[in-house]
Amino acid sequence: MADSTERRARDTIHAGGEWRAAVSGATREILDPADALPFAVVAEGDEKDTDLAVAAARRAFDAGPWPHTPVAERAALLRRVADLLVRDRETLGLLESRDAGKTVEEGRVDIDCVADAFRYFADLVAGEAPGRVVDAGSPDIHSVVVHEPVGVCAMITPWNYPLLQASWKIAPALAAGNTFVIKPSEITPLTTVALIELLTEAGLPTGVANIVTGPGHTVGARLAEHPDVDLVSFTGGLASGTKVAQAAAPSVKKVALELGGKNPNVVFADACATEEGFDTAVDQALNAAFIHSGQVCSAGARLIVEESVRDRFVTELARRAGRIRLGRGTADGVECGPLVSEQQRAKVEAYVESALKEGAVLRSGGKRPAPCAERPEAGYFYEPTVLDRCHREMRVVREEVFGPVLTVETFRTEDEAVTLANDTEYGLAGAVWTADAGRARRVAGRLRHGTVWINDFHPYLPQAEWGGFGRSGVGRELGPAGLAEYRETKHVYQNLAPRPVRWFAG
Repeated sequence: MADSTERRARDTIHAGGEWRAAVSGATREILDPADALPFAVVAEGDEKDTDLAVAAARRAFDAGPWPHTPVAERAALLRRVADLLVRDRETLGLLESRDAGKTVEEGRVDIDCVADAFRYFADLVAGEAPGRVVDAGSPDIHSVVVHEPVGVCAMITPWNYPLLQASWKIAPALAAGNTFVIKPSEITPLTTVALIELLTEAGLPTGVANIVTGPGHTVGARLAEHPDVDLVSFTGGLASGTKVAQAAAPSVKKVALELGGKNPNVVFADACATEEGFDTAVDQALNAAFIHSGQVCSAGARLIVEESVRDRFVTELARRAGRIRLGRGTADGVECGPLVSEQQRAKVEAYVESALKEGAVLRSGGKRPAPCAERPEAGYFYEPTVLDRCHREMRVVREEVFGPVLTVETFRTEDEAVTLANDTEYGLAGAVWTADAGRARRVAGRLRHGTVWINDFHPYLPQAEWGGFGRSGVGRELGPAGLAEYRETKHVYQNLAPRPVRWFAG
């Protein structure tokens, strides 16, 4: 990673090619969620810092070279960034672990996925045709549809996958020729700061990449409303996303929102007919619900299992959930880290308490674990929790918990399974488990979710669009549609033999 020792730790705002502190001088301590101890200090930017960063991005777009840089050169820079990410994989993976609380292995996988995203968009833009020719019906007319960068892009990213979510925005924006200002979560900003350093090291022109570390109510709000921002891309919760859309509306800027999910994992009895099938379905249900302590927008937090196998399935699921090894993400053998903050743990505890009051049956977890060497008492740990006998009227079933909590519902027929799975205001992702290929296709086709996995959970492909239905957001990330989000379309019509029209006398 580029040497950061030349600047002070709190100089984490990058605008117009310079690293600096906040205009106000304010700072924020970054806490390790495993022990609640500070391990970094960053600048606490506000509206003034945001205006400076947007002005730098505006100058770089209007008068700088990047929007007009040949596609091959832009693609080559993205590939250099991918190589630098591979070079710094261990350092960045460890930093992501300490910042977000996930295990180091999860952090390493995240860095691999980030590098893949940069390579994918480099290959995509480099392999495109220069424009789409439109037949105008005359040899004297040359008509072509071309794509141009949107302009200045504002990016607001969440705390659960800091670098991965940043890459899903930055890579296509740069591939398309845009400039940007990014605001990472104030809780987990460190790897995004590191990525800006790598972009500079790779040779990105001054002013193209800008970052303001600071809270959403100041930095994020100003980015969403700023008149010199042409597009705002937000990933996060429904309430905040609604505010972003409202702030962007008066200037009619392009808006991309990737919001929450309450994702069903539907298990039919025939998927469990063999011991191998049963074991795989249980294992994947654990993975769906508890990876990164359930702090995943696509987490399979709703298990919807066929009634005939429900008792056996939930008993085994709860047994295995109770054996998940909790601890500091950097410790050997740890399978699940802490929640990101005390506020997030309190939210999870409130959801579990309300579920039990509403009649849910606790099968595992439901409390803070006993402290130990790899699990300090001050850390934000919470046991993987399985809540049985749940129903649609419960808050824990309807609302996004964003923690290690799995609810269990049951069904008897295929129609009932589909109805339960679609009975949500969200529509981000879902899965169906069955040994019947025809049923798999039928159910997948009827599920109103942006991504549907069959006999799997959580994989994504950089070349496939990612987005949701309903209140899970608008816009798409990844794939060709992800690149299209950061482009405008222009029709160029050239008359090779112009003649007078003679519509008017004279």
